[in-house]
Amino acid sequence: MTPGYSSAVKTITISQLAEWCDGKLLQGRPADVCASVSTDSRTLGEGSVFVALKGERYDGHDFIKTAAERRAGVLVASQLTAETVRFPGAIVHVRDTLVALQMLAWRYRQFRKDVFVVGVTGSSGKTSTKDLLAAVLSRRHRVNATKGNLNNHIGLPLTVLATELTDTCGIWEMGMNHPGEIEVLAEIAAPDAAVITNIGVAHLEHMGSREAIALEKGMLVESIRPDGVVVLPAADDFASSLRARSQAPVLTVGINDGEVRAENLRQGGSGMLFDLVSEHGRVSVELPLLGEHMVVNALLASAIALNQGISGEEIAAGLSSVQIAGGRLQRKMAGGLALIDDTYNANPDSMRAALATLSTLECHGRRIALLGRMAELGEHAKSAHRDIGRAAAAAGISLVLTVGAEAALIAEAAASAGTESLSFADHEEAAAWLKAEASRDDVILLKGSRSAAMEKIIEALG
Repeated sequence: MTPGYSSAVKTITISQLAEWCDGKLLQGRPADVCASVSTDSRTLGEGSVFVALKGERYDGHDFIKTAAERRAGVLVASQLTAETVRFPGAIVHVRDTLVALQMLAWRYRQFRKDVFVVGVTGSSGKTSTKDLLAAVLSRRHRVNATKGNLNNHIGLPLTVLATELTDTCGIWEMGMNHPGEIEVLAEIAAPDAAVITNIGVAHLEHMGSREAIALEKGMLVESIRPDGVVVLPAADDFASSLRARSQAPVLTVGINDGEVRAENLRQGGSGMLFDLVSEHGRVSVELPLLGEHMVVNALLASAIALNQGISGEEIAAGLSSVQIAGGRLQRKMAGGLALIDDTYNANPDSMRAALATLSTLECHGRRIALLGRMAELGEHAKSAHRDIGRAAAAAGISLVLTVGAEAALIAEAAASAGTESLSFADHEEAAAWLKAEASRDDVILLKGSRSAAMEKIIEALG
């Protein structure tokens, strides 16, 4: 089965699809309308378009029989094998199925120029910011937002193709870990507005430096037309250089800083309270999310909404009801223990933000950080992990726990800085320690990169 996603495209005919893919329609009725587009044989339904992508570990052409069994209506293929020609529906032959998918998405976006599109990129916080944008922009728009992690060279085209006739806004994440990727995604998406969450040190393994990351992320800024808008965090080291690259107006946001800012910031019972302040006035906001960095993400979303004419009161209502994707600084109880679940992913910047949040939470016991490895740091991995150990100590964390050999460097550095620390070989050992030693009065942060799978500890606690 090939990885992918099913996207709804109910407005173009098979002949249009073939033309937009620069393909040749070998069989089928040209006037039939496409039902949806998928690169995953498991998601196909009757009438779907199956794009047979070929990757390093899979080949979609191996699943053409499955596509036929699931009554897919159209096959986009680059290989004319015996299985291909036996496909009972329409067949569009192309030179390269990935290029065909991207061209189809680009042309569909040109077809739907009426949709207001916000492109979101950054080293961390993309998904949370996307969710916050959806919460506020949905006050006026029907929104098509990125689902899951569909933000790369395959996922972004499928997200574009998921735009329904009734959608008036797209909020599309753009991820990268190699040079040149953002420019391609921005060309496909043709965004009207850009949000840069931050320029951090994620993906150093392939990018080499923050300067290189800023250069790449800034390609989204450069793609915005003069009648669009770019929103940046005022405190980011690269805000000035990114502003200089923009041909569109730029808004900055921050805590007590920027054109759109948070004032009177304080922590509430289950989130953050602040005044949203801009040239449009002041409004009180109750954000049901933890951490100052989440407030900045909310400000990024608010700046776009204000630019779109949405009132401060509507924005406050949207932010107060936001629901973000799982594993992002969410309070949970498991095994009678108070947990902060931030297990979705991690890089040095998001680690520091999570530790800072943990240090401010009300706690009658110990503040415990249970951390896994950070991926994609290359030659910077050892120093980055040690830096996080020192940051945990500086933040006043009571106890640092780690899982795995690479994350053990965090514990070692924290111990050297005077903070009590322990290292565990695996999730089971860590969970067993928590069951035996942790108190109901403790607050326990769990965080690590996807590959660290720190959520397994929560599952083990029951």
